[in-house]
Amino acid sequence: MGTSPKIVVVTGAESTGKSELTKWLAHKYKVPYIPEYARVYMEILGGKYNYSDVEIIARKQITQLNSTKGSNSPVIFVDTWLIITKIWFEVAFKVVPDWLEYALTNTNIDLFLVCNIDLPWESDTVRENGGYMRSFLHNKYIKEIKKYKFKYKIVSGNSSLRLSNAQKHLKQSGII
Repeated sequence: MGTSPKIVVVTGAESTGKSELTKWLAHKYKVPYIPEYARVYMEILGGKYNYSDVEIIARKQITQLNSTKGSNSPVIFVDTWLIITKIWFEVAFKVVPDWLEYALTNTNIDLFLVCNIDLPWESDTVRENGGYMRSFLHNKYIKEIKKYKFKYKIVSGNSSLRLSNAQKHLKQSGII
């Protein structure tokens, strides 16, 4: 019987290089990754969303992660995940669905790589949290990760330094 892959979530505030880092790590280690679903969904919506849209995104994130359980890969990288979605519910709607709390509590994530806010924020069609919100959300994500007792490491630096730091954290955490 095979073992489940280790799950590494790359997370953080907007415009911190999450997608780039996730793709690079998956390519480097020749393993699969789960791209960020929220961005794709939001681009289709044109940036306007409601509570049920965020629920759809959260449920898709769960489905995507659950589909990896039978993978033969030693590790799978995930571009964002339910921590961000939970905070999105809290900030935008002041309420979080009960089932989301259950999903967070009952999912095994081996490591969160939290991208630091040391890269400049760049506006695009779906980003809405630059300025002071970026720092606020960064701190809130870390607080939530700690609340659920997930292991995490902060990944800082530009381009190659950020990638190198992520690799170092993966090795130190026994993921790679």
